[in-house]
Amino acid sequence: MGVIDMVATGRNIEKLREAAGLSVRELQDVFGFSTPQAIYKWQKGISMPKIDNMIVLAELMGVTMDEIIVVKRQDV
Repeated sequence: MGVIDMVATGRNIEKLREAAGLSVRELQDVFGFSTPQAIYKWQKGISMPKIDNMIVLAELMGVTMDEIIVVKRQDV
């Protein structure tokens, strides 16, 4: 069974954001956030974007959601 590795996914969001040439401030503006805290929390793996925000992230970064999310396998 797989679970989302939040820390690795957060690092991936940061890496993909930088590769796409997007700043945290630009993402903040796209999502209409009053502060950048949510984006920093995503990048640190403290929280994950909601599914609708994940779709927008993938579009902005030119990748699929599967390329953003890092899944680790756990034995049941």
